[in-house]
Amino acid sequence: MDKTNISKPSLRRLPVYLSYLKTLPPSTRTISATAVAAALGLNEVQVRKDLSAASSSGGRPKMGYAVEELIADLEDFLGYRSTKEAVLIGVGRLGGALLSFKGFEECGMRIVAAFDNDPTKIGGRIGDVHIYDIRDFPAVCQQQGARIGILTTSPEHAQMLCDLMLQNGILAIWNFSTAHLEVPENIIIHNENLAVSLAMISHDLEEMMGKQKQ
Repeated sequence: MDKTNISKPSLRRLPVYLSYLKTLPPSTRTISATAVAAALGLNEVQVRKDLSAASSSGGRPKMGYAVEELIADLEDFLGYRSTKEAVLIGVGRLGGALLSFKGFEECGMRIVAAFDNDPTKIGGRIGDVHIYDIRDFPAVCQQQGARIGILTTSPEHAQMLCDLMLQNGILAIWNFSTAHLEVPENIIIHNENLAVSLAMISHDLEEMMGKQKQ
């Protein structure tokens, strides 16, 4: 199945479908795109199109999708069944929270090492993840074979640390800093800007409250 032939909005919806399917009781053997759309408040045609792009099984007339098979198809499509190693730089509050989160491995990513320059943190652990001195990054990163880098540092140091990642085999960066990072075209970068998400929430809230006053 061609994973490149799917839009980014559709790709963002697939984990939502997967999470919902996993909440269904074991007695639910089949489900239709119509039922998924109704449960999630989405457009039925769009849900059917998304599921068809990610699932080779296809919905059966009057029966829908076999739930277990659809879950397996979505996990395969999203890459959840092939674990990818990741490293994290910046063990502050946000970095520590990410290291403590237990759900990444279910999504096919395992953080194998964390790095900081704070002597009080170096040598410690959060969960199963050891915290190394940032000076050890080249050796540890290459030893672990990590290809994903998670950046949770202050913006003034972000580009320098991004460059350090790229020099040591990182091919995809999950950027939680507010810095705009310059990377080559062949590098994957995803910016997780919490300020943007908050702005969208605030805008939608004001719009909803405005309609309620009318």
